[in-house]
Amino acid sequence: MNADHQVLCSSREWMDHLRDDVLPLVLTGVELGEDMLELGPGAGAATEVLRHQVRRLTALEVDAAAARGLGERFAGTNVTVMGGDCADTGLPDGSFDSVGCFTMLHHVPTDREQHATLAEAFRVLRPGGVLIGSDSVASDDLHHFHADDTYNPVEPAWLVIQLLTLGFRPIAIRVDDEMTFAAHKPRNSMPEVEG
Repeated sequence: MNADHQVLCSSREWMDHLRDDVLPLVLTGVELGEDMLELGPGAGAATEVLRHQVRRLTALEVDAAAARGLGERFAGTNVTVMGGDCADTGLPDGSFDSVGCFTMLHHVPTDREQHATLAEAFRVLRPGGVLIGSDSVASDDLHHFHADDTYNPVEPAWLVIQLLTLGFRPIAIRVDDEMTFAAHKPRNSMPEVEG
């Protein structure tokens, strides 16, 4: 992550934006339950807000230094920080009531890995659980902002197709300056068939 990007994602301004602008849109009409998994928390801006919405929050971060920092920051709270890959968490099937990913999917290098991340979210959700998230809408400015970073923007139509293919229903996506989404795992969900 380049220095400008790291500063923004660690800033109070970014946390306030997630708390005041993004999360209210995502959480409207959504029940998170007691156990939540946050994929790719980075500096923990959403983590700080989400931990007050659930009984237990597990934050899974691929960057070892970021995971260590989050572990220190949230020690003694209801947050458990783990290092690991969001596309292959190693967590048991159906272990969470909700999964969240906030402005992280565009950092996943390939479409295939983005799909695997969404599939993993579906797998670890309990029937009736919900995947919530947000991401940036592609633009030239964002492309330049991500110089020397991984930048693989998620197209809203592509996201809908991936979520439907995996079995999420219903799905709500809102596209404005940012994209927000909530996708539910049906209560009578059948296991995904590989083929």
